[in-house]
Amino acid sequence: MTDFAFIHGGGQGSWVWDEAIAAMQAQSGGVVRCLALDVPGCGTKHARDTSTIVFADIARELVADIEAGDLRDVLLVGHSQAGTIMPLMAEFAPPGLIRKLISVTCLAPEQGKSLLAKMGNGLHGENEDEVGWPVDPETTVLEDRYLTMFCNDMDKSAAETFLARLRNDKWPPSSYFQRDWRFDHLPAIPSSYVLCLQDTCLPPIWQERFALQLHCDRIVRIDAGHQVMNTRPHGLAEILLAEATG
Repeated sequence: MTDFAFIHGGGQGSWVWDEAIAAMQAQSGGVVRCLALDVPGCGTKHARDTSTIVFADIARELVADIEAGDLRDVLLVGHSQAGTIMPLMAEFAPPGLIRKLISVTCLAPEQGKSLLAKMGNGLHGENEDEVGWPVDPETTVLEDRYLTMFCNDMDKSAAETFLARLRNDKWPPSSYFQRDWRFDHLPAIPSSYVLCLQDTCLPPIWQERFALQLHCDRIVRIDAGHQVMNTRPHGLAEILLAEATG
């Protein structure tokens, strides 16, 4: 058996991985074990009061969830905002728990800069130090922002279904004000980055920068938007299964 653990991005929960996990099970003939984790305040933990949870405790809890699932030698797969928590999980994990990190269109702010500051308030390309947004966050309602960021490669029906599931899941407030990022230990851990070529949330040029920040050994590209696990679940499954042997 090969063990995978999955971490969702911001505003989402473990449910976001359902289609990709089903594709992996089908392609592997059931010889992989997959555990989709929930950050406190998201998915199965959405009712939690997260107002006092410190950022490091999120990482400790997720590591404990993997251990409770009796997984070992895990390929840890994270999406989007999960890029901020995976390095800390790798630092806290006991020997033998995590074998490889796989970042799926993840972001990773530099030391001293919060996630909110890294995203900024302007449009893509307006500030070379900020990721920016595909539409003006000051003049665009949240649903239209989500539609542009997450659903650009979905048909209308799929987009409506996906958008209906958002807004119930929120990472702890500490996630958005954390500034102490540590990456120096990552070169010792095998890692890959899945770059999504159609991503309108994190443009490819930023994904490449974040892959460097996360000390990824290689970049694998896929023709998909930000929600690749939902729009290209079989393609992503192929990549992840290949990473288990590569």
